[in-house]
Amino acid sequence: MTANDDVRFPAIQAPDGQVRRQALARQEVLTKPLGSLGRLEELGVWISACQGVCPPKPIARPRVVVFAGDHGVAKQGVSAFPSEVTGQMVANFLAGAAAVNVLAAAAGATVRVEDLSVDSDTPEQVRRFKVRRSSGAIDRENALTEAETVAAIAAGRAIADDEVDGGADLLVAGDMGIGNTTPSSVLIAALTGAEPVKVVGRGTGIDDAGWMRKTVVIRDALRRARKVSTDPVALLRTAGGADLAAMVGFLAQAALRRTPVILDGVVVGAAALVAEELAPGSREWWVAGHRSVEPAHSLVLDHLNLTPLLEFDMRLGEGSGAVAALPLVMAATRIMAEMATFEDAGVSGKDEPTQ
Repeated sequence: MTANDDVRFPAIQAPDGQVRRQALARQEVLTKPLGSLGRLEELGVWISACQGVCPPKPIARPRVVVFAGDHGVAKQGVSAFPSEVTGQMVANFLAGAAAVNVLAAAAGATVRVEDLSVDSDTPEQVRRFKVRRSSGAIDRENALTEAETVAAIAAGRAIADDEVDGGADLLVAGDMGIGNTTPSSVLIAALTGAEPVKVVGRGTGIDDAGWMRKTVVIRDALRRARKVSTDPVALLRTAGGADLAAMVGFLAQAALRRTPVILDGVVVGAAALVAEELAPGSREWWVAGHRSVEPAHSLVLDHLNLTPLLEFDMRLGEGSGAVAALPLVMAATRIMAEMATFEDAGVSGKDEPTQ
């Protein structure tokens, strides 16, 4: 582990345990049978503990940050789309016309996009934290240099600080990068011990020949990655990418700043695995928005002991699955805050005798 301060995290404090107990007690006196709202009750308790107050405050400023970057492995036919699409999609995000923009608008969230390693020219407004153009082809070379890895993690931390300091009370990380499920699958396999064939998915919709090419790339990259799998920074340098490293910094810093996060699919999930290694305890501040159809994502959820809120067979990325689940988190928060108690409503509780 490098001694650089940008990759060292203080101990992550868990959400407030005392408030959690207060929230559990409040659930018992709301005007419903205990447990009748299922996981909405669990979410309300989690948000209360994250905020450190019961009842919780309504989610007022949810923010989505899309981390964009290209990957050298895209040139080896592991995706159904060319790498030029990444830069084109950055423009689409800025125009407010991508799926995550539409979903975010419906849920009352706003979207920010950052170019960490797009292999094309992008507008200046998204290049403040750019580390390089494209990450390396990880089956034969490192994704990043040591300095680039540190810079990308620091960028993610700074972006999280920007958002929290700007008033964001819930965060979503999204991804955009042709070929990015390949390094993500390598990171997941390296940290869970899975074999290549267990983590290879169809990504953007590759055919059987593409799936076989992707499997070979992941196999070769995994041989390199497993040598450094106990060092999260070295793992990102070897088999990640600037976009993934920035997401790692973002997710860990959000936990450090005591801000809840809804996780998206396999790419964000891979970053979450590394973030938990880098800053243990971060996962207590995350909830899984959905389960991607990418096979590696289930390995992530099992490893982090997270149960997804939705199972909609989604695999787009961008933060779309997490944002689709955002209304559930917001509803759970308002139930805790606005639903009457038995005493307030003059309704007999389960332990009170009826006349």
